[in-house]
Amino acid sequence: MNEDNNKHNGRELPEDDPLHDVKPVSGMYQDWFLDYASYVILERAVPAIEDGLKPVQRRIMHAMKVMDDGRFNKVANIIGATMQYHPHGDASIGDAMVNMGQKDLLIETQGNWGDIRTGDSAAAPRYIEARLSKFALEVVFNSKTTTWQLSYDGRKKEPVTLPVKFPLLLAQGVEGIAVGLSTRVLPHNFIELIKASIDILKGKKSRLYPDFPTGGQADFSEYNEGLRGGRVKVRAKIEQVDKKTLIICDIPFSTTTTGLIESIIKANDKGKIKIKHVVDNTARDVEILITLAPGQSPDITIDALYAFTDCEISISPNACVIVDDKPQFLSVNKILRFNTEQTVDLLTRELEIRQEELMEKILFSSLEKIFIENRIYRDIEECETWESVIDAINKGLEPFKSDFYREITEDDIVRLTEIKIKRISRFDALKADEALNKLAAELEEVKRYLADITGYAISYFKNLLEKYGKGRERKTEIKSFEKISSTIVAANNAKLYINRADGFVGYGLKKDEYIADCSDIDDILVMRRDGKCMVSRISDKMFMGKNIMYAGVWKKGDERMVYNAVYVDGNSGKTMVKRFNVLAITRDKEYDLTKGHSGSKMLYLSANPNGEAEVITVKLTAGCKARKKVFDFDFSALEVKGRGAGGNILTKYPVRKVEIKSEGISTLSGLDIWYDESVGRLNKDERGVFIGTFNREDKILAVLRDGTYMLTGYELTNRYEQEKIVWIGRFDPDLVVSAVYYDGETKQHFVKRFRIETQTTNKPFGFISENQGSKLEVVTLAANPVVELEVIKGKERTKTKETITLSDIIDVKGWKATGNRLTSHKVKKIWLEQTETNFESSKKGIRTVDVGKKVTREKRKEEMEKSKKESKTEKKSKGRDNGNETFGIGTTIELDF
Repeated sequence: MNEDNNKHNGRELPEDDPLHDVKPVSGMYQDWFLDYASYVILERAVPAIEDGLKPVQRRIMHAMKVMDDGRFNKVANIIGATMQYHPHGDASIGDAMVNMGQKDLLIETQGNWGDIRTGDSAAAPRYIEARLSKFALEVVFNSKTTTWQLSYDGRKKEPVTLPVKFPLLLAQGVEGIAVGLSTRVLPHNFIELIKASIDILKGKKSRLYPDFPTGGQADFSEYNEGLRGGRVKVRAKIEQVDKKTLIICDIPFSTTTTGLIESIIKANDKGKIKIKHVVDNTARDVEILITLAPGQSPDITIDALYAFTDCEISISPNACVIVDDKPQFLSVNKILRFNTEQTVDLLTRELEIRQEELMEKILFSSLEKIFIENRIYRDIEECETWESVIDAINKGLEPFKSDFYREITEDDIVRLTEIKIKRISRFDALKADEALNKLAAELEEVKRYLADITGYAISYFKNLLEKYGKGRERKTEIKSFEKISSTIVAANNAKLYINRADGFVGYGLKKDEYIADCSDIDDILVMRRDGKCMVSRISDKMFMGKNIMYAGVWKKGDERMVYNAVYVDGNSGKTMVKRFNVLAITRDKEYDLTKGHSGSKMLYLSANPNGEAEVITVKLTAGCKARKKVFDFDFSALEVKGRGAGGNILTKYPVRKVEIKSEGISTLSGLDIWYDESVGRLNKDERGVFIGTFNREDKILAVLRDGTYMLTGYELTNRYEQEKIVWIGRFDPDLVVSAVYYDGETKQHFVKRFRIETQTTNKPFGFISENQGSKLEVVTLAANPVVELEVIKGKERTKTKETITLSDIIDVKGWKATGNRLTSHKVKKIWLEQTETNFESSKKGIRTVDVGKKVTREKRKEEMEKSKKESKTEKKSKGRDNGNETFGIGTTIELDF
């Protein structure tokens, strides 16, 4: 006890004082808290690294093993059996068991066990049944290698940890909250874990990413091996059914269909998205149908669902496990290495135990054979005491003792005396030798395994993969997510109004002047006649200064929005002219658009979303000394600068009026667009492959794998399904598309060449036969494409190769034309020849494409890197102002029928 506990008001208390042995409450609280925290961490919330199980899970598994007879047991009975080992009641046991059963790995279930996708709970324990899975029986249990301890009441024995020969912790995942500590290990793919363990045993590096039972898509770029500080973005899988309908087929991990629908309805009620209704058709598979409101873009709505609902969530892993009775934070790779090495150790112990058992069997079988064949049992017929019997047998075995691997003990001799007369009379020496040979062969095999324990462990893992890997393929698609700007994809759920004279702006001023549609998370830019500008978050009604000349939605970093202004400098009296951007600004802070002198004021202001430069007419005062009192000025003569620039002198004479004379055209170079193949999105941040410089009326052409093409605008919100695209690039009406397709009705290959004649955007147009079984084989935008064929000719069915220039077979016709037959023979293979013409076209950014075989990820990555390098070279040589080149990307592959 602390010596301070024996003092009262600074003086020592005598031993006979009643307060001498009393402990202060503060000290008791400190000890109790630490004891409680340690207990919760070690005995309740955090799993052991050895078997990946919390104590309640381990006790459930042990109780089920004790009860196991191959048949299903009522969960209520299992809970009751587990309570012999677990002191915390039936509710915690039942919840833990349902959680394990839903993971479909260790427990085979029967009845209604609930659904993690919908959030439906399991039926009552008396109505559902369970038994150990074959996988659990093979991998989790072995009483010979298990360390045991007494249960909480001392009546039963329970395992300290189970001898699991598999990375169970990473396969199942776990969550737990203790006192001042939490753990979250995400589930990983069964097959990938086994392959990673094999790689570790082979000395190779392994990389692990989680795999969620709910499927979906996930970005693991910030996973950080499951350590604290990492983050995983998980998205629902959303597909477009038609222009008015979206379908959600997978949901993010840790969400439910009910919660997801509630978040969608909530976002709709707030005006972040606009939908008509949402229906949950989930049965065997997740199916949530979303019907869009009229006029809503499916692509923008998909992004808005990710930005404003639970269709995208962020999960923070925190891999904490118990190692040597202490919590430790370990990466998933370290956990996997520990479990793999532990598996090797357990396999070694099992083999050593088996080796010892075999050696004992061989020893006793040999003793038995000697005992019977040499009729040693006759030596004990006249013995009168037990000691003399033991001595007689021991003396009979003396000549053979040197042949055994250990000394013969009295226990061995006692076992010989227990052999029945019936067995001695029916002893068959040949069968005994055969049995000994089998034991010896098995012993040699065990020794061989021990000599190459790593190879044996690899074979063990491969056997697990073969027996239990079917149906456990990865469900979660690994993707790289592009950051979605909520201000871009938010639905316009409000209207912006302005009272210019009084200086109020907001969406509540419905009796005043309407400006534009907006969302309730937009920023509003205001420019006043006194030469001040300010940005504020939109609200119902806000004062932003009187005499407002311009108010509108402000987008940060928008370089294409250019403001043209004429103002009078209050100091010099000169009239200045300037063109400027407002790229970055602090909210609710006033900035000068003039030189900042007192008395400065704006005479003219225009906002131009695409950098247009108009022509204005300037009228001077009648009394000024200028010879020419009316003149025109073209804003295109000025460079675009920052908002703080003073501008150029327009005139030194006083100006009476400034009027617009004619609308201008954009003075900005075209917008440079890149295509990021990994996410299927356009961008202007130089990610992916450069596909062209786009001006106002330009379009994107996408050729799809199903034999259709589609024209779209070049909005950065466009979404393209990369798996379906074989070519994407800037549309040029002069481009000739050459295609070879297989007609499902005639069973023949046709070739056609055509130009894109349609102008409708966002609508697919099919350019191959619509007959069932028809499919696109080759498509290219090269000027003079050549294909090579492997065909089968004659009754002998000989294979020959042919080279065909497509322009020799058919001229350029309309996109609806059927085309001409490619060949009269049966086609075995078809591919594009890398001619000089094709190569030159490729150098311009166009990729020639063969369609028909799914592209591997490695092949696609390789092609993407190649495209990126070539596009950068092309960009440097052509310069940033060239808007006439046509660029595109695709993938070159071969087709096998």
